[in-house]
Amino acid sequence: MTTFERWLASPWRRSAVVALAGALPVLAFPAPSLWWFAYVALVPWLLLARSAPTGRRAAYDGWCGGFGYLVAVHHWLLPSLHVFIFLIGALLGLLWMPWGWLVRRYLGGTPSPGRCAVALLVLPSGWLLVELVRSWQGLGGPWGILGASQWQVAPALRLASVGGVWLLSFLVVAVNVAAAVLIAVRGARMPAVATVVATAAATTAAWAWAPRPQIDGRTRIAVVQPGIVAGRDSPEVRFDREEQLTRRLVGQHVDLVVWGESSVGYDLADRPDLSRRIAALSRATGADVLVNVDARRSDRPGIYKSSVLIGPNGPTGDRYDKMRLVPFGEYIPARSVLGWATSVGKAAGEDRRRGTEQVVMNVGHGLRIGPLICFETAFPDMSRHLAEDGADVLLGQSSTSTFQHSWAPEQHASLAALRAAETGRPMVHATLTGVSAAYGSDGQRLGPWLGTDASTARVYDVPLAHGITPYVRYGDWPVHAALLVLAALCAGEGARALRLRRGGPEPLVPPARTAHGSPARPGR
Repeated sequence: MTTFERWLASPWRRSAVVALAGALPVLAFPAPSLWWFAYVALVPWLLLARSAPTGRRAAYDGWCGGFGYLVAVHHWLLPSLHVFIFLIGALLGLLWMPWGWLVRRYLGGTPSPGRCAVALLVLPSGWLLVELVRSWQGLGGPWGILGASQWQVAPALRLASVGGVWLLSFLVVAVNVAAAVLIAVRGARMPAVATVVATAAATTAAWAWAPRPQIDGRTRIAVVQPGIVAGRDSPEVRFDREEQLTRRLVGQHVDLVVWGESSVGYDLADRPDLSRRIAALSRATGADVLVNVDARRSDRPGIYKSSVLIGPNGPTGDRYDKMRLVPFGEYIPARSVLGWATSVGKAAGEDRRRGTEQVVMNVGHGLRIGPLICFETAFPDMSRHLAEDGADVLLGQSSTSTFQHSWAPEQHASLAALRAAETGRPMVHATLTGVSAAYGSDGQRLGPWLGTDASTARVYDVPLAHGITPYVRYGDWPVHAALLVLAALCAGEGARALRLRRGGPEPLVPPARTAHGSPARPGR
């Protein structure tokens, strides 16, 4: 036993090291954006779980690594959630316990090449199941999915059009497993090398086979980003600033003007003066204005976040109410039990209300848009449904003003690249305070980002493309395939356990052979 192994024998020290290993993948996401690091970032975690002395300890290693991963990718929430970020990390980290056990089951000890080959399929499938479960909106949503780290890699974006971010996660984990096998299991290097080669071949095949979006038009969409506005009268000051910036667009022949999340802090039915001012902007620019209202509604109880389209004659009637709310940020789960969170962080004092359906809006000029609000851009299924419903452009309205000096704005802006690539539809991400961005139908960036220090209006010349990507057509098929793999695994393990119960323990050594090379048989 080496000195490090003796030092690691302490459960507390081992847990701390595994948590740090689990946090390493955060460096692959923005702002560092070391996308290549994602392909080896899980290796330390895998090696630690593989070397666990027992299956129970391997499960603990899965838990500790999951805790480190979740806290790292959500660290920017610390000023808002305080101690809750660690509680959430500990609870959701439990999802990785079976994954840690599987790592030791298939890579522990001196695994055969066959067992390593199975691990290269089972471990990525297990990881995908964890990402699927934690992507449920009630558990925080799909922020920090490992495949999202590949948002700026053109071949990866092509793969996203085939299987979404799920396919990227599967392949990234598979390469990590292959790297761990190459390091730790000398006798099984061929399956590991084969996996790396197969991943490269799959990427090449997707590049050649996946249908490319055909550009068949263009539109000009303006993003209005007012920047930081603070103070008690910030809603009025922000509106004035947005109005000034929008007037700069007069004469620039735009087809749509987009304001960020919570750009209007009053219900427009209660403030017809604001509605008239926005309508005047629409007449001056020659384009409808998509605003975002965060206010108590006058026509129904409760506070809603809503994308509202306003034309030259006022509100057009097109409205989308946000459906997936941010836990603790916009509502408190089980408020009767966890309501005290408002006293230790910036949790919502009153729950926002949810919308009931997604909306595709017709803004004229033959342009149909699909709005998403805030972290809804992290959900692949929402943008896929908008593309199915006929949206020509996806629009994300966000704020991120609470998290200016963190990695959150860059992480949020990067998600739009994946949604564009998955659906074959361009996407514009408009924020109050940055980062605002636009991406073409292949996920490639259009023009520069508007950073967190910008207060401006910018026009993006957006190429339009139509057609259906494989991901839009077939949906989350990588997840379904992973579930089938795990179901087959469970069936195989169950059958093996049944055989052992019926026939006694399996022989520890192969049967002896005769001089003629045939297995010895009793009675001969």
